[in-house]
Amino acid sequence: MSYKTRVVVLLFVVQIVTLCTRSAIGAETANFCYLPTEQNVAYADVIELPVQRPSKILEYGDNALQFGELWLPKNQHPGASPLVVLIHGGCWLNTYNINHTHALSTALAHVGYAVWSIEYRRTGDDGGGWPGSLRDIEKAISYIMNIKSADFDATNVALVGHSAGGHLALLAGSSLTDTPSIKGVIGLAAITDVTKYARGNNSCQTATSKFFDAMPSDAPNTYKLANPAQKKNHHNTILIHGSKDNIVPIAHSSYLPSASSVTITGAGHFDMIHPGTESFQALLRQLATLF
Repeated sequence: MSYKTRVVVLLFVVQIVTLCTRSAIGAETANFCYLPTEQNVAYADVIELPVQRPSKILEYGDNALQFGELWLPKNQHPGASPLVVLIHGGCWLNTYNINHTHALSTALAHVGYAVWSIEYRRTGDDGGGWPGSLRDIEKAISYIMNIKSADFDATNVALVGHSAGGHLALLAGSSLTDTPSIKGVIGLAAITDVTKYARGNNSCQTATSKFFDAMPSDAPNTYKLANPAQKKNHHNTILIHGSKDNIVPIAHSSYLPSASSVTITGAGHFDMIHPGTESFQALLRQLATLF
């Protein structure tokens, strides 16, 4: 059975019987299910979910924040699993770290993917903001694709980013469109036009000028350089967005004409990283098209 066929079968199973996992970690045994949930979940609903621990933590740089968590699927043949490079969001701010995507990493590993979840310097960190945050992401991607490992298939890689992490994933993907190993880029509630986003007034939109240390009117060339809407995006770019997202307006799913767009009616911003939602099922379906 091909990997793609196995993923499709797993999708069917997940949709019918919910996503459950059992893991043994030393003397500990964790049993839990990611039960189907109503749409438009809150951030608190996500961070309260039970999670597994990553299989490995690897440093891709010298700074304390330059590390990634490698999550490996259980019961897979070594090297057979495609690799999902996951970039967390959080308005580019160091207030939000890698921990809030642990449930998403756990669930992706449970259905058979290896996950390289990247921590990086953000606004408020020495060296974070623009362009340091993107440089960290690029360095972390290069690191994982060039290490010698039998734990995953480094020739089958997808970049997945949520919110501000989606912005960084799109930018990183635009420079890797001719790299055969990168099969596609998936933006989950991704910020696709930073110039438009910076002009908004919610708390995440107002963080844009902090990330760039300027408003678009003061640094138009910087915003152009950092704007997925003004880039040649990866030829396999997919945007998944909820119709009730009040942090990144759903209009951002229409700013990249060359991208495929999937709208989840009734979903909010954090549905994208909650394994019990229809948005997670949509992510699995789109990943299955890339590998």
